[in-house]
Amino acid sequence: MSCATVNRIPSLKLNGNSTNANSLPLSNSLSCFFGNSSSSFFFPGPLISSHSKNHCYFRHVIKGYRSFSSVFKCVSQKSEPSVSINAHGNGASEERVIVLVIGGGGREHALCYALQRSPSCDAVFCAPGNAGISNSGHATCIPDLDISDSSAVISFCRKWSVELVVVGPEAPLVAGLANDLVKAGIPTFGPSAEAAALEGSKNFMKSLCDKYGIPTAKYQTFTDPSVAKQYIQDQGAPIVIKADGLAAGKGVIVAMTLEEAYQAVDSMLVKGVFGSAGCRVIVEEYLEGEEASFFALVDGETAIPLESAQDHKRVGDGDTGPNTGGMGAYSPAPVLTKELQSAVMETIILPTVKGMTAEGCKFVGVLYAGLMIEKKSGLPKLIEYNVRFGDPECQVLMVRLESDLAQILLAACRGELSGVSLNWSPGSAMVVVMASKGYPGSYEKGTVIGNLEEAQNVAPTVQIFHAGTALDADGNFIATGGRVLGVTAKGRDLQEARDRAYQAVEEINWPGGFYRRDIGWRALPQKQFATRK
Repeated sequence: MSCATVNRIPSLKLNGNSTNANSLPLSNSLSCFFGNSSSSFFFPGPLISSHSKNHCYFRHVIKGYRSFSSVFKCVSQKSEPSVSINAHGNGASEERVIVLVIGGGGREHALCYALQRSPSCDAVFCAPGNAGISNSGHATCIPDLDISDSSAVISFCRKWSVELVVVGPEAPLVAGLANDLVKAGIPTFGPSAEAAALEGSKNFMKSLCDKYGIPTAKYQTFTDPSVAKQYIQDQGAPIVIKADGLAAGKGVIVAMTLEEAYQAVDSMLVKGVFGSAGCRVIVEEYLEGEEASFFALVDGETAIPLESAQDHKRVGDGDTGPNTGGMGAYSPAPVLTKELQSAVMETIILPTVKGMTAEGCKFVGVLYAGLMIEKKSGLPKLIEYNVRFGDPECQVLMVRLESDLAQILLAACRGELSGVSLNWSPGSAMVVVMASKGYPGSYEKGTVIGNLEEAQNVAPTVQIFHAGTALDADGNFIATGGRVLGVTAKGRDLQEARDRAYQAVEEINWPGGFYRRDIGWRALPQKQFATRK
């Protein structure tokens, strides 16, 4: 077995003196501010000057985002940093970093939130970001930076002295953005294009499982629809049909009947609904049990687990309706006991890390294992891998994380995770996703969302993460995507976290949206859900 060949965005050699139109304009002035006093925004001078050892403070306001500003410290003395992480994963060194987060969804908002709280993080940029991230003050959004253009991202990082890039979505990883950034000498948290094939090709992931004895569902791969249908007929229903490539979270069909399975095969292999992502399908045995999400940070050799979380994939209450990108999550997940977490590390995560290294695809980043705790055996099996933080699981993990995230991710980039542990807040966290009506099918864009400030103020532990929002001409938040908001809350236990999250949800005035009313139902008494209308 060898690493999958992945088509990558070409990397362009940069002229060190060139200016990229997609980057935030820079001044040649050494002052912290400049510009016309009547302007609605400021462009600061260079963040770092090789001629100055002074710290400066400046305010930067992005044009087009009302009432948004981020105030952060700019460290002008640049040196070769060395990271020291103490036993609890807190930043023990005096190294200060400027971070760029790639992406613009709820996951990226949560990452910006955690990074902005990191003691060692001087500033957070997010490209492209969204209106909610901008208004929150958790990052400076760079909407015009083309994240599909490696050269533009590298140029931005050099001009703004970015010392850590965190890639949120899977598509830039599969396209090779991390390859190009690492080659340019920019520490990047996220796997290479070759290693990202764990998510980019389900056939690659399944082949790795076969070779290294990683427990997963029985499967076969097909490109011929008639052969696939014959195999389905032999196996019977229920059965699972998966597009091999990236399909925006919609490429998995759990077919409860043979007819549904045949239709899924035809939609992918005959009608081409997922394009090249569906030109090969995986037909997989249906596993009965409880799903859970398991995350581990990986530095190429060492893996350390994050806290457990559980997602809710189906769109409707009671886990009914089609699969989605996720309608809510909570952490910790009682189904993942300490014994099961140890089993996942020993039988799934560590063999994957070692196998990827053996295949010449050393993995650096976060491994997100979608698991099924099988009903008949009680043991975990791997359903799928993602090579980035889950969404919405990232939201509940980031509000519970108490360690310095910037230093932890830098340690992963440098192969220094050995001996590192993480601090988590006690209690629980829950996120309830609010989506546009019609999702995961067609939905209306541009519907107005009100009372977000009131919802945010329900309790100090409530945090609203924006996934698909923009501002209209009147300064109102409007929905621009399917999954739009992640209303998140912490509590002393899951019940309290749930009560706060739903209290905040009910404050939001959004006739064009909907949400599941039973997030956490597997972990809480059923009577708690009977009264919620």
